Amino acid sequence: MATLCPLFEQVQGALTGNPYFAVKQFRVETNDGMVRLEGTVGSFYQKQMAQEVVRRLDGVQGIENQLQVSWS
Repeated sequence: MATLCPLFEQVQGALTGNPYFAVKQFRVETNDGMVRLEGTVGSFYQKQMAQEVVRRLDGVQGIENQLQVSWS
């Protein structure tokens, strides 16, 4: 998936500005309006929050949320 596009920058900016998680926890890929999130978060709430932050962005056609929850 291509990652150098305005949507990618928009997703990165939205995740960076969110106080619920550090953006370094994520790997983001975008392709034709599709966004794929990968990485590890500390709770199901953080996983859902990441998806909701991305879902609200203009140009997002769909989200593949592959974030894993790690309780440690």
